[in-house]
Amino acid sequence: MTDDIFYKIAITKIPKVGSILSKNLIGYCGSAEAVFQAKRSDLIKIPGIGPGIAESILSGKGREIAEKECLYIEKNSIKPLFYLDDSYPTRLKHYHDCPVVLYYKGNEDLNRNKIIAMVGTRKPTLQGKMSCEEIVEGLKEYNALVISGLAYGIDITAHRKCVELGVPTIGVMGHGMSMIYPSEHQRVADRMVENGGLLTEFTHAQTPEREFFPMRNRIIAGMCDALIVVETANKGGSMISAHMANDYSKDVFAVPGRLKDKMSSGCNHLIKTHKAALLESVKDIAYVLRWDDPEKNEGIQQSLFIELNEKEKQIVDLLKGVDNLSIDKLCFETKINSGEMASLLLDLEFKGLIKPKPGKRFVLV
Repeated sequence: MTDDIFYKIAITKIPKVGSILSKNLIGYCGSAEAVFQAKRSDLIKIPGIGPGIAESILSGKGREIAEKECLYIEKNSIKPLFYLDDSYPTRLKHYHDCPVVLYYKGNEDLNRNKIIAMVGTRKPTLQGKMSCEEIVEGLKEYNALVISGLAYGIDITAHRKCVELGVPTIGVMGHGMSMIYPSEHQRVADRMVENGGLLTEFTHAQTPEREFFPMRNRIIAGMCDALIVVETANKGGSMISAHMANDYSKDVFAVPGRLKDKMSSGCNHLIKTHKAALLESVKDIAYVLRWDDPEKNEGIQQSLFIELNEKEKQIVDLLKGVDNLSIDKLCFETKINSGEMASLLLDLEFKGLIKPKPGKRFVLV
């Protein structure tokens, strides 16, 4: 294992330094290794780094854990994914709170063309399980990757059906790779590694903690093109995931249920408050995400591209390969003022090349 990987892991283990501050440190110093080689006087000049954190960095706190992690991941064929790596999930890396390092065991491309997240209650009804399985069956037709959290209920139902049908599936965990939680899902998890994989931001010895599961949920929400909620009450992890997906400008779908049914109250609420689209079948997802005729859509985009002016081409190029960008980011990158940018974006929308998302963000069609 290279020194480069060692320092990338070590920076995630500095006390009181989370993913945002870690990236800030790397940005100012130039690399993870340079953070540990910086002088105290330089470190304390970095926003958010006080004398206490500077001392933690200089004292080498976190290096022992990093050494053990390097040995473990090499021995167990686990791939560390740094947030600047090409193999890191592209859909996730553009969010400020994305993990600095992810640990991945599997063989599936995390930047696959179609990625759908499925979440729901840990105690689903028979109808909920059937709905979940029907959705997975529908996604197989579109060669989509399915991600979930390996938990009881809808999560494991989705994973298990994927394994049965040969649909690639990723389990995002709220703990390290040295265990599977719950342990009853070990057999399914082993089979997932053969056609998909397991993913976590935690070093291998980390056990599950209550606060880790919302952290896991942000990865699920950030990695997908769309998130499906199958059954849920008004509160819980599935609703947190749905709200995170909305915050990330993802498309959210919910399977409706009977009125006054507790296990459907969350889904019905999401639909009623326009936080999710009503989902009857995978065809609804295909329509919204324009899966049904990708070659035709690609041809339209290519024919329109030659008609774009230089500024419009700049915007389209920036939106390629990213999940979405804000109008402020587009203005900053192109040096185009906000008034002109708004006009250019409207023209591109009329041409069918882009579409707006909540929060004044835009994405290529």
